[in-house]
Amino acid sequence: RFHGEGYQEGYAEGSHVGVVEGRRYGSLHGAQIGSEIGCYLGFALTWQCLLQKCMDEKSSKKIRALDSLIRMIQKFPYEDPTYDKLQEDLEKIRGKFKQVCSMLNIQSDFRIGTERSSLTF
Repeated sequence: RFHGEGYQEGYAEGSHVGVVEGRRYGSLHGAQIGSEIGCYLGFALTWQCLLQKCMDEKSSKKIRALDSLIRMIQKFPYEDPTYDKLQEDLEKIRGKFKQVCSMLNIQSDFRIGTERSSLTF
């Protein structure tokens, strides 16, 4: 009887602690992903505006790549944490961002740390 009651109490306490820890972990990592995606979107929109003035062949390729990155970001499912391809889509966005940076001849380094986050060029 005591064994069963102890098991039930332990299970209930562990479930509660697990929910609290999961919520904290999800909030932290969700914020980091949101920050990263937000930086990519701001970067892409800024460069899109800068390149609109130039209409040569090289600029049009860069603008198409930027448009593609912006569409990918806009389609990203922010509201659905159960989306099964979340990591896969995030990796595609990161890859497209790296491609755009390469086309623009920009070194990018996106880091999120506990002390600060930064995007350097």
